Amino acid sequence: MMDVKPYFAQAEESMQATIMFLDETLAHIRAGKASARVLDPVRVEYYGSMTPLANVATISTPDAKTITIQPWEKNLLPVIEKALLNSDIGITPANNGEIIRLSFPPLTEERRKQLAKQAKGEGEDAKVSIRNARRDAIEKLKKLVKEGLPEDVEKDAEGEVQKIHDKYIKKVEELLAAKEKEIMTV
Repeated sequence: MMDVKPYFAQAEESMQATIMFLDETLAHIRAGKASARVLDPVRVEYYGSMTPLANVATISTPDAKTITIQPWEKNLLPVIEKALLNSDIGITPANNGEIIRLSFPPLTEERRKQLAKQAKGEGEDAKVSIRNARRDAIEKLKKLVKEGLPEDVEKDAEGEVQKIHDKYIKKVEELLAAKEKEIMTV
């Protein structure tokens, strides 16, 4: 008797990776309030190598509309400022010689709708990836039938893969709903 459990695990692992990627992607969509995770992609030239901003400075959010960046070395202020200007954050940094402030302006209704649409697009990409993982698992199960797996076992296994698929599609929907609520909240 052939074991079909590794195919479930492989499909679930792929779907879980998709959820983690979606969560990370949604965290970088600016939703009107300051979040230090928006700065995750920013890299700074530090002793000859590109280093994440969080590794060379203290990043904090004193209020819902501001992020402060306090470099550990004063000579990094202009380097960090340049990295922020070159990033796709879309906010001009204010440097007072000690710390850098990023002030998040309130989002317009049009911009909120645009960001919600972007989040939905990311969600659709995640759903496609989850469906592909389901399809791959089902194709592998069908190949096992040719190698001697009973058809009723294969049908039961397909049902199990579908349940896993449904669980992860629901997680995508929940992540999207939470992000859309965050974006549309004024």
